[in-house]
Amino acid sequence: MLTHINIKHVLFLDVETVPQVAAYNDLPERIKTLWEKKSTYFRKENQTAEEVYTRAGILAEFGKIICISVGFIHQKDEEKVFRVKSFYGDDEKLLLSQFCALLQSFCTKKKNVQLCAHNGKEFDFPYIARRLLVNGLPLPTLLDVAGSKPWDVPFLDTMELWRFGDYKHFCSLDLLTTILDIPTPKDDIDGSQVAAVYYEERDLARIVRYCEKDVQAVAQLFLRYRGEPLLQRVEHVE
Repeated sequence: MLTHINIKHVLFLDVETVPQVAAYNDLPERIKTLWEKKSTYFRKENQTAEEVYTRAGILAEFGKIICISVGFIHQKDEEKVFRVKSFYGDDEKLLLSQFCALLQSFCTKKKNVQLCAHNGKEFDFPYIARRLLVNGLPLPTLLDVAGSKPWDVPFLDTMELWRFGDYKHFCSLDLLTTILDIPTPKDDIDGSQVAAVYYEERDLARIVRYCEKDVQAVAQLFLRYRGEPLLQRVEHVE
């Protein structure tokens, strides 16, 4: 499975997002009104827009990116090494600009680059593209897929690959790593806790570690799909 793909040309990634402000009452009145309308699609009958504001981070229109971790597999001394770099901080425009610069550099060095994430087609890739536009930044070629034929889109999605054509099947990264005997990335926090760690604990370093574990898990999952040994060595790039 997937043996036709040059894994050295795959850039694995994961993003961590939070609501744009810490609390519902901090929102401008116009955004409050728009959140009230948007949240009607998923909040229960007895819930208020304020009560579900913690979910704002999953929507690019109401959230922001605080960390993008990327990694690629590098051959070193006859051993596969996973090299990881993270872009993070309170300045979303800056971290997005830095991420795009890395994409440009990676694509310059390698041909036919593909991006890979877990549930990336539904979340990570469109979220990054939307936040780039919100911040007035140009879309890099890899993310500028409007009008492209499905087979020309350079996206790999480890959740979609697990579906094997079953469009209704959702399987979390935590579950897949568990059943496929891959070290879990969820040994500290999970996605539902990221906003609290960011706004209440102010511990961005903890979120970065979590994000890097996730992107490593995606790469390990991809290797497992290919029937190859798991990575044993990880290098962090500053």
